[in-house]
Amino acid sequence: MEKRIGAQLYTVRDFMKTIEDFDRTCRRIHEIGYQIVQISGTNLKADEMKTVLDQYHLEVVTTHRSFDGFLENLDEIIAYNQKLGCKLCGIGSMPWSIRANPQAVNQFIRDADRVSGELKRAGMLFGYHHHSFEFAKLDGVRVIDRLIHETDPEAFFFILDTYWLQVGGVNPADFISGLGKRAMAVHFKDLSINPEKDFAQEMAEVGEGNLDWNAIISACQNAGTKWALVEQDICRRDPFESLRISYEYLREKGFE
Repeated sequence: MEKRIGAQLYTVRDFMKTIEDFDRTCRRIHEIGYQIVQISGTNLKADEMKTVLDQYHLEVVTTHRSFDGFLENLDEIIAYNQKLGCKLCGIGSMPWSIRANPQAVNQFIRDADRVSGELKRAGMLFGYHHHSFEFAKLDGVRVIDRLIHETDPEAFFFILDTYWLQVGGVNPADFISGLGKRAMAVHFKDLSINPEKDFAQEMAEVGEGNLDWNAIISACQNAGTKWALVEQDICRRDPFESLRISYEYLREKGFE
């Protein structure tokens, strides 16, 4: 596994509205120590971002774009990722509006498998990022299992999320190990329980919650995961500070 820990820039999406914002954000990400990133949560143009990313020595390893874009303008998605210098073209999930509709889920799986094949022929890879709803059973079968077993294992890969795996009712380390090399990227995100909010589950900085990071990191290494990327959709403090806390914790675990 790549020992350079990455930053999922969705964490700081509110600071990427303009290219000037993006420049300031990349500078701060670089100053924390991150060397690789995922582009998500911004509509900025790839060529503009690439100029800034190069200035701060940040390598893009994956992106998130809408699935409608993959269906309607795949050539543009490919060009976007090529300009950024990455091969793993990701989506944030299947459209939320279809998640409880078995027929629509069936169609999504067929479409996503076809798209992944087209990307493979173009020398690119497709990455699916899940939440917890994929662990629900529709017609008696977990959606996540259908995504695994009804798609091409050489073209359709996963951007797993440790928090959502736990919320989905599975052991993150075990699931990563079972998926093997198809767990191409993993979002590192901790889960804590807040007694001041009726013991609600909350997203937390890596090392600040209850997940077993030694087991997760070992599972990623054994599975052949390429990249680990820190993500925190909701931060309990300044998101740059959250990214710094996670980075420092993972430095102690052997990342750089």
